[in-house]
Amino acid sequence: MKIHSPIAHKKNRLEIIPLIDVMFFLLASFMMVSLTMSKQQTIKVNLPVAAATQSDFKPDMINLGVNAAGDIFFDKAPISLPDLEAKLRDRYKTDANTPVYISGDSATPFAEMIKALDAVRRIGFSKVAFNVKPTNAAPAAAPAPVQ
Repeated sequence: MKIHSPIAHKKNRLEIIPLIDVMFFLLASFMMVSLTMSKQQTIKVNLPVAAATQSDFKPDMINLGVNAAGDIFFDKAPISLPDLEAKLRDRYKTDANTPVYISGDSATPFAEMIKALDAVRRIGFSKVAFNVKPTNAAPAAAPAPVQ
């Protein structure tokens, strides 16, 4: 003999209406975001200069410089592109997470900076940044105290 519970047994069911509402909300959100995205157009730019920069040559980073003539410098010493790749390959074997900083002034053609960047990326470095060359302007004077 089977004894039944006096409380009515309610069958579980999946409510699909809230799920549909959430999916439509996500669809609308992604559509709105994709409509606001725009394709970036490249333009000719001059490299920026900054008054508050300081040169920072440390052994745990790689500093590359590119002058207006397109010459590449590895830690202030001139170097050819094949020699640069050999030195970078050696440093990559030592530490693949070494940051690489590429410096140039506003007279340096962008294509010459890209040659250095391309060599760095070919070796496999992932932490790459561009430095700016400081201007010859004197540092800003401290503001006068308020009385």
